[in-house]
Amino acid sequence: MKAIINVKIYDYVTYIEDGFCIFEEEIIETGPMKDFPDFDGRIIDGRNKILLPGLINFHTHIYSTLVRGASIPFNPKSFRDILEQLWWKFDSKLDKDATFNSAIIYGLESLKSGVTSLIDHHASGIDILGSLEQLKRAIVDILGMRGVFCFETSDRFDVDACITENLTGIKYNSTDARGFFGLHASMSLSEETLAKVSDVIETTPIHVHVAESKEDEDDSLENYNMTVVERYTKHNLLNPDSILAHCVHINDQEAKIIGEKKAVIALNPTSNMNNAVGAFNINIFRNNGIQILIGNDGLGTNIAKEWTYLLFAGKAGIMDANGIGFDEIINYITNSYDYFGRMMGIRIGKIQKGYVADFVLVPYYNPTTMDKNNAFGHVFFGLFDNFKPSCVIVKGKTLIENYKSIFDEETLYNNAQMASKALWKRLGES
Repeated sequence: MKAIINVKIYDYVTYIEDGFCIFEEEIIETGPMKDFPDFDGRIIDGRNKILLPGLINFHTHIYSTLVRGASIPFNPKSFRDILEQLWWKFDSKLDKDATFNSAIIYGLESLKSGVTSLIDHHASGIDILGSLEQLKRAIVDILGMRGVFCFETSDRFDVDACITENLTGIKYNSTDARGFFGLHASMSLSEETLAKVSDVIETTPIHVHVAESKEDEDDSLENYNMTVVERYTKHNLLNPDSILAHCVHINDQEAKIIGEKKAVIALNPTSNMNNAVGAFNINIFRNNGIQILIGNDGLGTNIAKEWTYLLFAGKAGIMDANGIGFDEIINYITNSYDYFGRMMGIRIGKIQKGYVADFVLVPYYNPTTMDKNNAFGHVFFGLFDNFKPSCVIVKGKTLIENYKSIFDEETLYNNAQMASKALWKRLGES
């Protein structure tokens, strides 16, 4: 057993000023230090630190890791140009080796950002079959994180291979790894492809980009005379708990369908700003009782920052400085843990007895009084913008200690550099 002592404990619901947490793979006991029992195990001193649940990235693209620093001709005039000039060119050259090394580095850097679990949306044109196993091997088997994986089915690829790979991933059904059925976006999916997916998907949730740009909606209306969400509904694809990423340009009717189908939306505010696709309207989601998750679309690993941008972008999208507050953000955070726990069959997101020991220790000297009433304000403004935990624990195992991982990072980064050189050569770089 291990115990963290003399620590501030905060899980967005409960706050303990000076507390302890005893744990193995699950939390055994928590409470104030005055109640700390006789203990024979490893003790971690949490003085001047906050113990928080590990963060979850609900929509990312691990494969983007090895594009860092690549010189790819790029002069986009539209969102589709961004895809065609950069991402579709890049992912078409990914093989298993690039996928694995992307995952190792992305997972390691996620851990250092306090992310202990992630939901990935993968694409790799050279090696479709077996690619999800590379992700799982890196993220779950080696790094010790939790992950949900899928392959981005698209008419750009061999559709039958995409379907086969997703069906393989769906067989992952443990507390560590799970599979969804991945689809790219309406504008890269024909009616024939959606019909094929519909025939095999059964009750599996899908993970798909929806109306990230207006072009996705325009394409659907022009070619199929219906909106993106209506297309997926027509093909019986919107199973409960499906993740619809972005939804920047959905309308009220689409939001109503999403709410009725009990699907969820993963917002990616930084990516939306970077791609200049527009701002989401949070009122549409609220009015239809849609659960909100947070992702980053593969743009870095700082998910804590994305929660802050959800607040800021949420206000900007409806042009109302009072339009969203802390209580709403806290509700989104706690509900997102409930969602992930339901998907994985675990209790996660609270620092209480019986919950999994997935949490982070973050150094923090509070410049003003901190108590149960204002703890989130301290976390939001004092930690989230530059979230650097000194200790990260997943399933009770310490993976980051004193800011250093337990892994041979030099070797991992050297391997990634070699994989990137081979990838960049395939992209036409010297």
